[in-house]
Amino acid sequence: MLYHNSLSTAADIADFRMEGDGAVSFPQGRLRLESRRPPEDGQDANIVLWCPPDLGPDFTATWDFWPVREPGLAILFFHARGRNGEDIFELAPRTGPYEQYHHGDLNAYHVSYFRRMWPSERRLHTCNLRKSYGFHLVAQGPDPLPAALDAQGPYRMRLTVHGGVISFEVAGLLTFSWTDPEPLPGGRIGFRQMAPMIGEYANLAIEAPDLPAGKGFPER
Repeated sequence: MLYHNSLSTAADIADFRMEGDGAVSFPQGRLRLESRRPPEDGQDANIVLWCPPDLGPDFTATWDFWPVREPGLAILFFHARGRNGEDIFELAPRTGPYEQYHHGDLNAYHVSYFRRMWPSERRLHTCNLRKSYGFHLVAQGPDPLPAALDAQGPYRMRLTVHGGVISFEVAGLLTFSWTDPEPLPGGRIGFRQMAPMIGEYANLAIEAPDLPAGKGFPER
């Protein structure tokens, strides 16, 4: 175990960092994340909550997720570092607009696993993996999560990165696996939401990966 956080009280996230005008609460004994601004503010209403660990290139991250309100979108950033290897907190401050994260001064992967903002996303649910710098869609797979109205949760998310192989599971179901020929070297992870979504999170665990690179998952 490299890192574990139950995300159950305000003290648990005392060393997290918020970008954008976000609000956190714990009405069910788990982290509830939402924007303070209306969706009419566009990208200025969106938020990122960064976690403390600065991780190496290989790990497995799991967390529990509950979609509470949609429309909106939930993303996990990972391997986030400056384009010259800097810690992201040494870079110019960011305030939530997505362009700052895909065409700013950092590199990262972005897995969007609850895409319910636009009608096209709600008609066909997919999980997307992007790589930045840039807005490169590198992998896509089905998203089995129900709409917030029917969600019961918790839904266990599992991200494994090992030897350049990135695999993502939702509630035990594989959604994609992709091999990066030029993998990023590691960095920070952060939860992003697009307003007006409300999501809840618990039981974040980061471990050394237990899957040999390239084994056990089909590429798609």
